[in-house]
Amino acid sequence: MVRSGCSRRSRHAVPMPEIPAPMMRTSTWWEVMAPRFTDRARPCLYLARTFSTVPLRLRSPVPMKHRTREPRRASKTTMAASFVPATYAGTRILDARSRLVVNRFTGGWNLATRDEVKAAGGIDRWFAHQLSPSSISDTFYTGSASWWYANKADPLKVWERDDAGIENVWAANANYQRWSMLRRMYSKRQVLETMAAFWEHHFHVPTAGGPSGGHRMEYGRVLRSHALGRFDTLLNAAITHPAMGCYLGNASSTKSAPNENLGRELLELHTVGRAAGYTEDDVKSSARILTGYRVDVWNTWVASYQPSSHWTGAVKVLGFTSPNTSSDGRAVTKAYLDYLAHHPSTAQRIARKLAVRFVSDNPSQALVDHLATVFLANDTAIAPVLKALVASQEFRSSAGKKVRTPEEDVIATYRALGVKVGSPKSNSSAAVLMLWQAHQIGQGPFEWPRPDGRPDYAGAWSSVSRVLGSFAVHYEMAGTWWPKVDITYKSPASWLPKSSIRFDALVDHMSRTILGRTSTSLLLRVACQATGIGPATVITKEHALIRWNMPRLLTVFLDNPNHIGR
Repeated sequence: MVRSGCSRRSRHAVPMPEIPAPMMRTSTWWEVMAPRFTDRARPCLYLARTFSTVPLRLRSPVPMKHRTREPRRASKTTMAASFVPATYAGTRILDARSRLVVNRFTGGWNLATRDEVKAAGGIDRWFAHQLSPSSISDTFYTGSASWWYANKADPLKVWERDDAGIENVWAANANYQRWSMLRRMYSKRQVLETMAAFWEHHFHVPTAGGPSGGHRMEYGRVLRSHALGRFDTLLNAAITHPAMGCYLGNASSTKSAPNENLGRELLELHTVGRAAGYTEDDVKSSARILTGYRVDVWNTWVASYQPSSHWTGAVKVLGFTSPNTSSDGRAVTKAYLDYLAHHPSTAQRIARKLAVRFVSDNPSQALVDHLATVFLANDTAIAPVLKALVASQEFRSSAGKKVRTPEEDVIATYRALGVKVGSPKSNSSAAVLMLWQAHQIGQGPFEWPRPDGRPDYAGAWSSVSRVLGSFAVHYEMAGTWWPKVDITYKSPASWLPKSSIRFDALVDHMSRTILGRTSTSLLLRVACQATGIGPATVITKEHALIRWNMPRLLTVFLDNPNHIGR
């Protein structure tokens, strides 16, 4: 594989097209596109300088039989082309605001979602409908749940299978990750799946096996069931769940030796945050309140509430107080969690986290204050906050300000290419390998090693290795080379909207299909450089582009900042 630091073309590298000198002098792909990726992606600027003589992306090795043909040297007409974008009106797209909502609240733009928005009567009606997921048929969720046994199994059954050597807990967790990705690709309840993933990262319990592994799939299902409900209900479900208890030590916490991990992270990460000014005494009281929720770890794995383990006595956390005299502490736990859920600092923290996820890395305090006010005014209901966010002017003007995480890149690529994934029959199946594709780019879902959950800002996902990883995955899928099993790709000829079309019109059609936006002079120029084809060239199914070189053209769109971003 050609890596950064090597400016010569290796004999093992994928052949690069020869671009005529006049076109080369205008600027290379990296010089034009890399600076637009994100202001924080300085490594991209380094690559632009390092590979300033290379007109295309560097690629991972591809078997000789799969390599694309070397494009012919462009004609004098191509060399002199002015790259005026054409319009292919036959492929309809949404307006800019609608496209932004789709890219932020679904797995990524595709024509099927476009049709759903139009059928709903516009983006606002579609979004309102999505916020009531029970009204949307979700056959994919129920059907795909059976692809892996543990995804719908009782936690004790998961542990029984682990003990019997049928399926270890780590593998069960990995399959849950795959199921989560698939739901974001194909579920009709796109906003629900987006918010389910958001809350799983907020109330982070890693999918890494260990004591929480057997309960992790059920934990994800529970969070999903509350993802568009009320935060106070969601908080109670997350904090008292056995998976959270096993992960942060509350499952073995007793009145004689309270474990402070969950009590501390509940305050610092899940609700009020450090700015609320809680003290070490508050942390101790928080831990004492949560005692009693037990799991028989490394034995039967049975979860239960044990009054004999609950610490009793007066407790005080910030403005919450209770005599806490009953050995059954579930009532005081609920009252405490409800207090935290309605705390103004929690409202600020949740509002900011939602704004960072769906608006920009640095949302204004005015937007955060507005969302926090809506949060408290609606008794911690989540849907009104999302409506207020989408209606804000700051959201409307936030296009291009977010970068997809590795698994989101994979999800969006599957959707953009229109591939269909079948139930896995082996470890070579696409439904299995998509998790390794996320790893190839950087990280799979729910794998962050710390309790704070993965970072959600561009600088964390704009490294050289991430960008090259994305390029490799895009090229492999553009060529239909990997994955190959239990997956159906579109044929190269199916990208043609009609039997004969000018290249500039084809670029516009594909931009509308893959990116949801019209072509530009820059995009057309890059497409011409990548393929060696002039704007006026007529493309049919017999053309070399369709027969051999479609992967080169597809990656112009997939490697585009408008695809890697959201």
